[in-house]
Amino acid sequence: MNIQHEQLIQKAAEIIQSNCNENGYCALTLMDTDGRPTTTTITPSKAEGIKWITFCTGFGTRTERIMICKNACVCFNSPKYHISLKGSMEVITDLKVKREMWYDGMANHFEGPEAPGYVVLKFVADSYNLFIDWESAKGSI
Repeated sequence: MNIQHEQLIQKAAEIIQSNCNENGYCALTLMDTDGRPTTTTITPSKAEGIKWITFCTGFGTRTERIMICKNACVCFNSPKYHISLKGSMEVITDLKVKREMWYDGMANHFEGPEAPGYVVLKFVADSYNLFIDWESAKGSI
């Protein structure tokens, strides 16, 4: 991996981190129950570079789709960048993790991290396709 490639990965990590707040969002694509892709926007909770990203959500249709097929794609984009990560998703109901991932904006939807319908989704990337500041890089993690 060359220096330019590493710099793009670092820039992507910074962009993802800057979107891990109540005002940030990305597109999440999962397979629907009929085997077709479906995309929605979602707010990222926390991330470690381009390696993994967590999302706080409610147990429902999205989590049902993950139980059927764990394949997922996460995309952050703007006129200045396009970050596409492919990997797998898991549904986490562990209270310790739910507390760790909780952020203030979730109080609009749930009474607290102990709420029975509140879950954490953890996306783990296995490949990336980056286009940032007119430079591109792709590869496996």
